[in-house]
Amino acid sequence: MELQEATSLPDQLDEATKYIKRLQTNLERMKERKERLMGIEKPDAAAATSSSGNSSGTITTGLRSPQIEIHEMGSALEVVLTTGLDFQFMFIETIRLLHEEGVEIVNASFNVVEDTIFHTIHSKIGDSGSDHDASARISERLKKFGQDGSAF
Repeated sequence: MELQEATSLPDQLDEATKYIKRLQTNLERMKERKERLMGIEKPDAAAATSSSGNSSGTITTGLRSPQIEIHEMGSALEVVLTTGLDFQFMFIETIRLLHEEGVEIVNASFNVVEDTIFHTIHSKIGDSGSDHDASARISERLKKFGQDGSAF
């Protein structure tokens, strides 16, 4: 076992201060990395990047409100969900909502254009005579869900 020399209180405080500053620097770097990975860029960073002419190619995303369009065609129901990258969970929740209503999903696809995702879901409502009632109920639930993101 080695004996360590006692460090004076001012030296201990100096080392603690340096350590805290390193932690703060690391925290800032990690926050910036997280924002880059999530596709979010700070307005100040964007201005600094464009003024220096050094573009990193990062896409700046705004908090885009999701939009839902519902098209009824007899027993067929087409749902077009348009979201930003920050609302991807809504596609899964829309599928879940349709399954709760007993709707058969025929096809589902998506396209990404910059920071916007266009989801299209083609589905079929049951063969019973109450297709219009079911379609109206499903449309209402989807519209509520699109407005507040939690209405089930």
